[in-house]
Amino acid sequence: MYDSRIHRQHRLVMDFFARLALSNTFKKRKENGQNMKVKKIVHVLAIFAVAVISQNLFAQGLNWEGQTGALITPFAYTASSGAKTFGNPEVAFHYLAGGPAIGNQFTFSATEGIAKRFEAGFTTTFDAEGSNSINGPAPKLPGAFFDGSYTTLHGKFTLVKENDYKTKWLPAIAIGATGRFGDGRIISAEASNLEIEHLGISRTNGDFYVVATKMVPVKKITLVLNAGEKVTNGVLMGLAGNAGSYNQLHQRWQGNWFAAAGFAFKGPAKSTIILGSEALQEPHYLEAVGGDATIPTTLSYFARIQPKGKPLDVDFALVQAAGKINPDVDVSARARFGMGVSYHF
Repeated sequence: MYDSRIHRQHRLVMDFFARLALSNTFKKRKENGQNMKVKKIVHVLAIFAVAVISQNLFAQGLNWEGQTGALITPFAYTASSGAKTFGNPEVAFHYLAGGPAIGNQFTFSATEGIAKRFEAGFTTTFDAEGSNSINGPAPKLPGAFFDGSYTTLHGKFTLVKENDYKTKWLPAIAIGATGRFGDGRIISAEASNLEIEHLGISRTNGDFYVVATKMVPVKKITLVLNAGEKVTNGVLMGLAGNAGSYNQLHQRWQGNWFAAAGFAFKGPAKSTIILGSEALQEPHYLEAVGGDATIPTTLSYFARIQPKGKPLDVDFALVQAAGKINPDVDVSARARFGMGVSYHF
């Protein structure tokens, strides 16, 4: 009897410690589970915060034509603003050393964000005309060079915000339009002797485009991927005038793709540095000269610097625009230096 009582007590003690151990195990598992949930929440919030901050970083700068973007391509983001209000204006100045034919090009832009989905702006482009003419055996290019200022109006609307519909993969998607007025870019010192209908005449051209942009946080950097398609009748954002066709000299609308890729990281003095590259497919022919010249895709390699705590962007770029547009004609606009400064009030 004594032995059985001791055995029963021993069994009760063992059951107690077994239950205690099991309870601690479940408690640890529960705590670990809660910790895992907390870690996951923190991780998601961190990614979200990085994405939001990165989007603000990339959305802060204006491109050559005053759109939120890199240097020669627009992003699907818009200038910052309140949910139902106008934002503070953003202004920008850009410079391109276009070479002896195109000359030094300057733009001044002002852009306004509206209700976190719209932006609209104004850009004026002016230049110091090219000192050298585009001479060569091509019969339609004697004595011609690029000159003339023009005005650009632009607007953009975000159709889909980035990561909308509770997704992590959805890019921002936007549509936009650009109109250029008074763009008579190719003129000639011998225009009175040339039988070219459109040479030197002040014209209009523009773009209609759709663009998608996605931020991808990767450890200590953030990647940006950007791609779009535009229908345009302007060459090199209007700097080279209107697009044409091979056999006919009248202007022609056509579809062209564009793309950009870059990454952002922390620089000296807690600044942010963005490095990237862009490609902008150009219409194949100029209106004024038809098949006597072909225009290559424009490339840029850019660096954007954003000082900590300041709504300021400083851009530097190497632009590869038109070189030899004819076997005997060189516009000399390859490997040209460009820069820009954007400030958000």
